Amino acid sequence: MLDSTDLRLLSALQADAHLTAHQLGELLNLSASQAGRRRQRLEAEGYITGYAARLDPLKLGLHVQGFVQVHLGTHGPEQSASFARMVDTRPEITSAWTMTGEADYLLHVYCDDLAALNRLLHQVILPHPAVARVQSQIVMDQLKRDAPLPT
Repeated sequence: MLDSTDLRLLSALQADAHLTAHQLGELLNLSASQAGRRRQRLEAEGYITGYAARLDPLKLGLHVQGFVQVHLGTHGPEQSASFARMVDTRPEITSAWTMTGEADYLLHVYCDDLAALNRLLHQVILPHPAVARVQSQIVMDQLKRDAPLPT
């Protein structure tokens, strides 16, 4: 069970994962050791699943961001597992979801350019034996970056 101090700690770490136990303690009106123990408990209990740096895709040369809806032609455990393995091997696919509705999967992709997106679609995703069709949308502008989870 999370208390309000835990929620404030999680919020602070989402804003800046580099906060030290001392800095967290100051923000939460706790000693550094209490703040550090709370962080360790939240990590051990799985509330905090990891720490990562946010990178600027444009500075990395990733000029095309898109979403790809994938419709499978055949549904079964083997097809789903095979598709999931393919998705896992492609660095351009940064996240993937199974969906309700018309599409079976939604993929978030980053590519160098339109030609790279075309290759991903026509040489990787569409040739997969379980895939019937795809529909892609190219991001024109991102109004809100991936935000911290509400706490």
